Amino acid sequence: MIPVHRLSHALWLSLLTACTVPTGPASLPAAPPVPAALVPAGEHLVGRLAARGVQIYECRAVPTAAAGAEWVFVAPEADLYDVQGRPAGRHYAGPHWEAIDGSRIVGSVKARADAPLAGAIPWLLLGTRSAGGEGRWARVTSVQRLNTVGGTAPAKPCDAAALGSTERVPYRADYLLFAA
Repeated sequence: MIPVHRLSHALWLSLLTACTVPTGPASLPAAPPVPAALVPAGEHLVGRLAARGVQIYECRAVPTAAAGAEWVFVAPEADLYDVQGRPAGRHYAGPHWEAIDGSRIVGSVKARADAPLAGAIPWLLLGTRSAGGEGRWARVTSVQRLNTVGGTAPAKPCDAAALGSTERVPYRADYLLFAA
């Protein structure tokens, strides 16, 4: 397999477009190019997942915010599906990705880029490590979050009256899993 960092930009784009998981009538259009900073060097693609769920925010006191409070991201909560649309696992706080077989990874952000779609959470490259038993995701070393739709902080006011309230904002994303 050719390492991702050696793929030409055009080949990478065609691979990414082929990787976008179909979701029925609401599937995403062809994906725009992936910023170079989000391409894991020396790793190869080992899996593709579609996430459908929510990004959870809480209204918290923030002294530097204009209203003295702002929406703060708490955690994702999503179901994960394979390229055939079958349940593959779940995504939750950590951030963790947990496969049906019990293997689990936890990630930390290495790079980010604004999403091309307005109102969508950023695209990310996350470095990962195994946080569970052996299984299909135990050797995953990076995750890309791409093709995001929705999931940004709520538009409703976050002020003293809303402190402590939470909002669950729907989102969709594709997660590409890589291994060294």
